[in-house]
This record gives sequence, structure tokens and C-alpha cells, in this order.
Amino acid sequence: MRTVELLLDEAAESAVREAWRRLADAGLPSQARHRSPTNSPHLTLAACPELTAPIRWELAEVAAALPLPVRFTGVVRFERPTSVLAWALDCDAALAGLHRRVWEAVASDSPPGTLSPFHAPGRWSPHITLGRTRRAGAFADRHLPGLLPAPPMPARLVTLRSYDTGTGTVEVLEPCP
Repeated sequence: MRTVELLLDEAAESAVREAWRRLADAGLPSQARHRSPTNSPHLTLAACPELTAPIRWELAEVAAALPLPVRFTGVVRFERPTSVLAWALDCDAALAGLHRRVWEAVASDSPPGTLSPFHAPGRWSPHITLGRTRRAGAFADRHLPGLLPAPPMPARLVTLRSYDTGTGTVEVLEPCP
């Protein structure tokens, strides 16, 4: 699979990495424990089996719309099949529109049934993962507000990239020339 992701500006990335560090120091699941050089704070927009030429063309147009200012809205937890702790992002009109463009691009040239329904417009919950684990309820009953720094304000999404889950490589998706 190939993900389509957005990376944060340098200051916002630093704030997320600080949250990762604090979770790890507290003995909680944290993205800081993932030592892969490709591990960066990111917002996943979609995932598809392959980035075909038509998908790449559409994504190059999306990349040209960056940077995009975003607003963090606070801590959110998900329990699906893993426990996830994240900072949620406001899905304002600009972010929702960009996400819809990415979804339509990957859906236009992917086999039926290969896209995650969690990424579909209307079901997608924009967030930056702070920690995740397969242990159900790992973040329940924790005093997280005192542990985590404040989410970064302001923040911008600045780079579109794709992660190849098969090869473990990252590709920056450049804007149209």
C-alpha cells in the first residue's frame, strides 16, 4: 500500500516530537519508540495500492495548494483495533476540500474495495498520532492534559508525501511544474 500524507512545519513537528518524548518518558505508548528514519509526525489523508500516473497527476495539483494552515483542537482517543492517542485537527473547509481532492484522486484509479473506509470523506478524522498500541484502553484513565504540552499554534501542513508500506520508503510528492 501507498499512503498519502501531509507533514507539519518545523515548529509544529518539534511540538509533536516533544509530546512523543513526554509520553515515552511516562512509560506510555509513544511514536517516539518507532526508530525508523521515515517516522515523522504526519496527517494521513488516504492509502491506496499504487500511485498510478493519473493519481500522481492529481496529487501534484494538491501539493501545489500547500502550505495549508491548520488548527489543533485537542486530544482525541480512538479504539479501533489499536488504541490511539492523537491531537485532533479542525476539519475546516480548506482541509476538508484538500482531503476530498486526495480521496477522489486515489479512488479514481484504485480497484474497488481497496481503500480504507476510515479515510472516506465524512468518516475521516484528521489527527496527528502521538501514541498507539495494540493494548485496548492503554490511554484510558491517564491524566494526559498535565503530561502533554499544548498543541502547536499556529501550525501549517507543508509537504505532501507517500509512504510505501512494502518497501518502507518515503517519496515527497512535488507540485506540478
